Amino acid sequence: MTTTVLITGTSSGIGRATVRRLARRPDLTVYATARKVEAIADLAGAGARLVPLDVTDEASMRAAVAAIEADHGQVDVLVNNAGYGEYGPIEETPLDRVRAQFETNVFGLSRLTQLVLPGMRRAGRGRIINVSSMGGRVVFPGGGYYHASKYAVEAISDALRQEVRPFGIDVAIVEPGLIRTGFGAVAAGSLGAREQPSGPYGKLVAAVDATMTRSYGNRLLAASPETVARVIERAVTVRRPRTRYLVTVAAWAMVHSRRLLGARVFDTVNRLQFR
Repeated sequence: MTTTVLITGTSSGIGRATVRRLARRPDLTVYATARKVEAIADLAGAGARLVPLDVTDEASMRAAVAAIEADHGQVDVLVNNAGYGEYGPIEETPLDRVRAQFETNVFGLSRLTQLVLPGMRRAGRGRIINVSSMGGRVVFPGGGYYHASKYAVEAISDALRQEVRPFGIDVAIVEPGLIRTGFGAVAAGSLGAREQPSGPYGKLVAAVDATMTRSYGNRLLAASPETVARVIERAVTVRRPRTRYLVTVAAWAMVHSRRLLGARVFDTVNRLQFR
């Protein structure tokens, strides 16, 4: 009997790399998802099964879980990977865009988790892997609302892990650092749309944009999606997963520097970086 794995957000980046890696394993039955399955048609050739899934749509989420449960009884592993970055100054980012980001990054993750848990409890086993970010542990200017969504994922995961452990269900968090995907371009695009160069946050926006472009283009700082996929594979397959997996040396250094230096010193470092 194979382990069924449902992965969200597989049309690009980390999700796509994770599907390709896990689908090679004979002990796993991997379900790749996207709003439009045409966008992931090639993943069928890699060994994955395709299911349409929109994490902002209740009917879509219910249908996806029901289809897998009809074939296997339950989803054994859920990898909540779908997410994106809405960047901009706190004062100027439209709240409808913030709500849309939370619908994907937080509420979609939460609702899909709710839908798979009854099946996992009936089976007496299960695993939920939530893809967060180093941005759920440290905060940089210009990304406050994105960071807030990832801090929410961290809190939800920590509470959930304690709640479902008596049912034989594990919860792990994967926290990538800078990864060479389309994330940086989407985030930079949303950032650039928020502020005119002559506005009160114009200099900050320009500095954040330049820093993001430079950092995502630096191969010493930014890793490939396959790096994260390897970590997710470990979290999915080990007997007892860790509670957190920080991905990349740079992410580890930033998270622990923030913890050791404290908020004031970390703020000072940011002011020098983004001035």
